[in-house]
Amino acid sequence: MNLVESYYRLHNAIFNKTDILAGLGPLALRLFLMPVFFVAGMNKVNGFEDVVAWFGNDEWGLGLPLPTLMAALAAGTEVIGAVLLAIGLAVRWISIPLMITMLVAIFTVHWENGWQAIHDLQSWGANANAEAALERLDRAKDILREHGNYEWLTEKGSIISGNNGIEFGVTYFVMLLALFFSGGGKFFSVDYYLDRHFNPKK
Repeated sequence: MNLVESYYRLHNAIFNKTDILAGLGPLALRLFLMPVFFVAGMNKVNGFEDVVAWFGNDEWGLGLPLPTLMAALAAGTEVIGAVLLAIGLAVRWISIPLMITMLVAIFTVHWENGWQAIHDLQSWGANANAEAALERLDRAKDILREHGNYEWLTEKGSIISGNNGIEFGVTYFVMLLALFFSGGGKFFSVDYYLDRHFNPKK
C-alpha cells in the first residue's frame, strides 16, 4: 500500500462517517444569509419611495429602467427569499434571483469602489483611495479625541472608514452559488423531506 492509497483510506474512514451531518453546511449558509436578505428587503419595503427614487435617478442614483418595478422585485425577492432560506424550501430556485440581485448590486453600486468593503492597507484589494481615506480617518479620530468623549465613542468598537466595495456582495453571491448546487441540505430543510416523499426510492 503506497502513501497516496493510505491517505485516501484514512480520509474515507474518517469523513465518510460525517455524511449524516452533511446538511449542516447548507443549513449554516442559509441561516447566515437569511437575516442579511430579510433586513435588506424590509429596509426597501419601509423606505420604498426613497428606493424607487434612488433606483431611477440618473444623476445621484442608479438610473435603472422601470424603477418602481425593479424596487418591488428587489424587495420581494429579498424578503421572500429570506423566508424560503430559513425553512429550506425551494432553495435552489430562490438562489437564482438572489444571485441576480447580488450581481446587480455588485455592478451598479459597488464595482467602482473596488474590492474592499472597509478600507484596510494591510489587506489585499486596497484601492487608490485607501491611503487618503485612512488619513482622513486618523484626522477624524484626532478631532474626536480633542473635542469629544473618544473612549465612550469607541467603547463598543473602533471607528472605521467604509469603502463600500464588492467584497460583501461577492461573498453572498458565492454562498448562494454553493446553495444552488447543494440545495437546502439533509434533514434541516423542507426540500429534503419533499424529495423523500416524492422520491422514496432515492
